[in-house]
Amino acid sequence: MDQPNTDVIQGTLDLLILKTLSLEPMHGFGITRRVEQISRGVFTVNPGSLLVALQRLERAGWLDAEWRDTQNSRRAKFYALTRAGRKQLALETADWRRRVAAVARLLAAEV
Repeated sequence: MDQPNTDVIQGTLDLLILKTLSLEPMHGFGITRRVEQISRGVFTVNPGSLLVALQRLERAGWLDAEWRDTQNSRRAKFYALTRAGRKQLALETADWRRRVAAVARLLAAEV
């Protein structure tokens, strides 16, 4: 039997990052771990994709970033949501819920 695909659904990485950072500021590895934990292993985040997404979100003004020491005394870039990021999270959450409801209606349709 094939293993289920655990890649993040295309187009949702930004939403998952914004939501994760709405819980608390964290570094990239922390974001990856939190997504995996909260999704109970259903989603995994590719580190290369995460880095590109974090850079894009920072350029858009949705994230602030600063270099800090981790609990393991290593330097890491920590990301936090900006006010604009919280607004974007609300917009993307509403859009995602609208899409999920549409898919649910399609799956429930009968002849």
